[in-house]
Amino acid sequence: MSSGLLRVMARRTDPRAVRAAWWASRALSHARRALVRGEFDGVSLSRPPELPAGAGYAVEAVLRRRSASCLERSLVLQRWHAAHGRPLDVVIGVKAPASDFAAHAWLEGEPPPRNMTFGELMRLSP
Repeated sequence: MSSGLLRVMARRTDPRAVRAAWWASRALSHARRALVRGEFDGVSLSRPPELPAGAGYAVEAVLRRRSASCLERSLVLQRWHAAHGRPLDVVIGVKAPASDFAAHAWLEGEPPPRNMTFGELMRLSP
């Protein structure tokens, strides 16, 4: 995350949100590198700082701003939620083979994408 973005966030938001955003940016970078290396099953992200779960909006903002893939987003959010006492599985699904191939990852309990039906392929536990 650029230092300029951090300064803007620090002026406009709670310092806890800035810490959450900083962690999310580092966690996303780590997840991307691990996935490029093929470490699909063993992506191990650092523990988020001791912050209230409500600071998660800053984590979501970083994931949107840095265009995280659905898998990257799910892995980072899984770690955030697990640190706040909500262990959730990452669910990976694929579309029916009759149509064009598509895959998607989401957190257990999240609503599925609109106009698409994915069959569950696997789950990654926290």
